[in-house]
Amino acid sequence: MIKLHTKDNHFVTSTIHEHPILAKITRRSDLIQPLRHRYALLWNPSIHTDLDGFVLILVPYEYREFHGSLEKLENVLSISENLYYLTDDDVIKFYPNSNVVDVLYRRNANSNSFLITERCNSFCIMCSQPPRDIDDSYRIIDFLNLLPLINQDTIEICITGGETTLIGDDFIRIINAAKNHLPRTALHILSNGRNFKNLQLAINLAKVRHHDLMIGIPIYADYSQLHDFIFKADDAFDETIRGILNLKRCSIPVEIRVVVHAKSYMRLPQLAEFITRNLLFVDHIALMGLEFMGFAKTNFNELWIDPFNYQDELKNAVEIFSRYGMRVSIYNTPLCLIPESIRKYSVCSISDWKNDFLDECNNCSAKEKCGGFFSSNLGKVSEHIKPFN
Repeated sequence: MIKLHTKDNHFVTSTIHEHPILAKITRRSDLIQPLRHRYALLWNPSIHTDLDGFVLILVPYEYREFHGSLEKLENVLSISENLYYLTDDDVIKFYPNSNVVDVLYRRNANSNSFLITERCNSFCIMCSQPPRDIDDSYRIIDFLNLLPLINQDTIEICITGGETTLIGDDFIRIINAAKNHLPRTALHILSNGRNFKNLQLAINLAKVRHHDLMIGIPIYADYSQLHDFIFKADDAFDETIRGILNLKRCSIPVEIRVVVHAKSYMRLPQLAEFITRNLLFVDHIALMGLEFMGFAKTNFNELWIDPFNYQDELKNAVEIFSRYGMRVSIYNTPLCLIPESIRKYSVCSISDWKNDFLDECNNCSAKEKCGGFFSSNLGKVSEHIKPFN
């Protein structure tokens, strides 16, 4: 499995930097000098050109016997095999004091998400990123510095939290920056929608005129008591609905995200009826399997249900959305646990760096089309996994 965070202790020489280094990966040793200060060079033994000017020289550990030729340089880092997947246009952040390398962006990834705050105004019982009330404004600075390094042909990036709207004026600032630096890249923003009860925030967002923006907002039930229980926040249901109405009033695309677990699956058909009656104008419905991280792991016994056991509710909900012409997708659920009549709505949505399969899936004829499993979920999977011949 791909690792996005690793600690590499194999220095060739001591680095000259004291502060974290943000760098774009390149294998081009002939890169012109004026650009090199933004790049980390992936070194190989065939390189014999001038290496001056690169912010970092990354040497695969298997080539450590060649280190003698680099001993005069002060910006060389020997990387372990955990990072051998790095390639041109990937972006890393290196912390010299701890030798930690974070991979912030991968050019060939199927998903690139950026956490811009850990603060949140809800406390969802299955939250995979439990909120922390801390000053993490450095994340905004990191994201703004990262944007110019992201390849402009990237199809989509995702901004997530925490609650993304809690960063105040910086919320609009980073969306403007994304629009300017990535004029062809779609922007998916995850939010609980509650702060959009303030119409002015929706208006300010609309004024950015981003060419391809979607706000993903969760609704967990068709009535407030259950929704607010899952959110662990009073008035969350009313505020979320008002937020969605304000966003659509400003012609901003909205995706409704429904996480299915033991506390929510029974009301899936009723939730589908509620949405089709009251929110028919939203742009996409995502019915999502549960990831056992964060609070979902803590509350595992209360939340776990075999997806096989809510097939009827899932099927009924999807058919209701389909009957009303709404765009609906099924995320994070193995194909063999989805009723055959609605498998066409399944999407391979799990980020490649945390997507996994069981050994018995290796010979499944539908593996390439299957959503697979979160790696964190492999400790508890359905008893009804059945590979297709």
